[in-house]
Amino acid sequence: MTTCYTFVILYNMKTAISLSDTLFEKAEKTAHYMGIPRSRLFVIALEDYIARHNGEMITKKLNEVYEKINQDEFTRDLDVGLESLRNLTKNDTW
Repeated sequence: MTTCYTFVILYNMKTAISLSDTLFEKAEKTAHYMGIPRSRLFVIALEDYIARHNGEMITKKLNEVYEKINQDEFTRDLDVGLESLRNLTKNDTW
């Protein structure tokens, strides 16, 4: 029987940030209330912020793509679709 070990090294990047005294105090109190280290609070907050704004970045990229599409190409198809829908429903009674 052979035993194998796989070593995984996860690196954490340390960084320094500047905060107002008020925000620092609020972070201290929140971390204490949550029972987590202050650095973990910052990680959670940054992950949440990025997740919230990631959708906005995707929307912005999609809008850039759609702006490049010539909408006139689809006007005829839309008109045909509307006319077809009108014909299908012209004798309907609501």
